[in-house]
Parts: sequence; structure tokens; C-alpha cells
Amino acid sequence: MLPSYCFILPGLYNSGPQHWQTRWEERYGFTRIHQQDWDNPDKDDWIHTISEVIAPFPPEQVILIGHSLACITVAHWALRYDRHIKGALLVAPSDVEAPGFPKGTSGFDPVPLNKLPFPSIVVASSNDQYLSLPRARLFADSWGSRFVLAGAVGHINAASGLGGWDEGYRLLQTLF
Repeated sequence: MLPSYCFILPGLYNSGPQHWQTRWEERYGFTRIHQQDWDNPDKDDWIHTISEVIAPFPPEQVILIGHSLACITVAHWALRYDRHIKGALLVAPSDVEAPGFPKGTSGFDPVPLNKLPFPSIVVASSNDQYLSLPRARLFADSWGSRFVLAGAVGHINAASGLGGWDEGYRLLQTLF
């Protein structure tokens, strides 16, 4: 049985038509949280948008599905609002403190390393250009998240060739 409210949270530059997040939105009817600025995001704007969009929904029925920078946004959101939701699937968090992270974001570093007040799963790849495995494990351990290694699939995005990413959907179902 699906929870009542699953929210798609794309990362920097949004998720295009071939991204697994877009496919899930279309296939399962999940709601995408649209940010004001996908190219030059501001942390405070992004976490405020999440808070505003999910505010009308019962927290015990809310699941956030974050990718890349959105995972870091969820960690900041949880730190600020301490809202106890049903859970979060955090896929390929971007290491905003790494030298190779794209420029143009504001306020996302340092990465919060506080335990999240809800169940979560961090999914990482062994060859993600935006996140080393040691950092992925640090994020998962610090956040109190279950850690899942997806293999060598890059940034777990459209370029990874995962299609609808059925394996990821099965992980999401464990949060239902």
C-alpha cells in the first residue's frame, strides 16, 4: 500500500524527462516540489519551499524522495524544522564541500551531520563524481540512515541508464 504523499525533490538543475525521478512522478503520481531557482539555488529558499509544500499534509504520511543537492537540502530542512515525517529516500547526495561541486549554490555548506528525526535510506554509487564513498557512509551514519550501495552507476541520474530504476522503487517501498 502506498503512503498518501510522496514528494519528488530534484537536485541542482532539476531532473529531466529521462531521470528516474521524473519517471516515478509520471508512473506513480508522486508530487514534484518545484524550486524557484534550479540553477543558482539558495538553501533557505529551498528548505522554505519544502516546508510550505508539505505543511498541509499529515507528517506521518509524508515521504521525501531526494536526489543530489536535494538530499543535503533535506538534512538542512530537518535541522531547521525538526518535523517527524514518515521517511526519506536520499539518493546520491552531493558533497557540497568537495572542490568539484558545481559553483552557484548558496548556503548549503557545511553539510549538516545531525541525526534525522525520521527513518531514511541513503543510496550511493561507488563511482559518483559528486560524492566519495567515505563521505556517503559518513552522511548515512551521521543522519542515522540505512546505507545502500547501488554499485558503479555514476550519479544515479539519467546518465546512469537506470530507466525507471525498479531497484530504487523497491527501496522506497521499505519506507511505506
